Amino acid sequence: MARLICRLGSALLILSVFLTGCAPKPTPHEQRFVAMDTYMHFTVYGDSSAAVQAQEEVQQLDQLLSVTDESSEVYAVNHRAAQTCDLSPELTALLEQALILARQTQGAFDPTVYPVVRAWGFTTERYQVPEQEELDRLLPLVDHTAPLLNENSLALPPDMQLDFGGIAKGWAGDRAAQLLRGKGVTSAILRLGGNIHTIGTKPDGSLWNIGIDDPDSDDALGTVAVSDLAVVTSGSYQRFFTSNGQTYHHIIDPATGRPAASGLTSVTVVGKYGARCDALSTALFVMGLEDAARFWREHRDFEAVFISEDGSVSVTAGLEDSFTLSPSQNRKLEVLT
Repeated sequence: MARLICRLGSALLILSVFLTGCAPKPTPHEQRFVAMDTYMHFTVYGDSSAAVQAQEEVQQLDQLLSVTDESSEVYAVNHRAAQTCDLSPELTALLEQALILARQTQGAFDPTVYPVVRAWGFTTERYQVPEQEELDRLLPLVDHTAPLLNENSLALPPDMQLDFGGIAKGWAGDRAAQLLRGKGVTSAILRLGGNIHTIGTKPDGSLWNIGIDDPDSDDALGTVAVSDLAVVTSGSYQRFFTSNGQTYHHIIDPATGRPAASGLTSVTVVGKYGARCDALSTALFVMGLEDAARFWREHRDFEAVFISEDGSVSVTAGLEDSFTLSPSQNRKLEVLT
């Protein structure tokens, strides 16, 4: 209740009124935790129990999808004794989505790339540069057309293994956002490392301004203003190691078995579904700018920001009005149409 004070001549009239048009500001509930080898931070407005449940949802998926946890379902699949195994409904749904995206990107995103990723040490943090002979032996195991999924029954060739690292955080963000919306949450931002999921707008009705890193410095390259969308970035600067003066990043080209040399240093994908954005940010990085732009023109169900090795920035037409370069940036900006 607030007091409204009005002066009428020499009289002071005090009226008590209810400000029915001013709803109380919703309380932010913060959840900070580590899952999927990533620091995560959820800010959920209005419902503390829903925020906790969203965290638990992601942690359960982490236990399901880990390639190194011996109790996970993916670990069991990768170390199966038989060629055929049954999957849980959750893993079946994720694998179906991953294989669809692999086909659409002609293998630039490939959930069977795990043997090669492991050879580089990116899953174990025992980094090394594999010999070409080893890569030649492993590359035949990378083939997204080989897994045969019949309802929940999966048949894999011997020694072929799965890795959902290029889609898992996007999938987890989708599941957490779905849970929150089901609980009536209308404003939240979920940060899962380089994956951002937004629910609605900020409590004041303004858009979420999502920062995009500058691969060459600690500064922000710019921001993209969104609501009810996922924003996912894959960049060569996010995870890498150096050997004999050479830098090797974690985004592996399934065709060569080596870190993608596409002329890009970062790709940010903006779209409705985090899993699709996650996989596409990897695939478009592998493709390079020209093929990635062609893919966008063919599909038009996402938008993207590309940062090239020469420092130039390209954004798809749908982001022309919502992407803003930071004032400190002096880069060439191209709008793809």
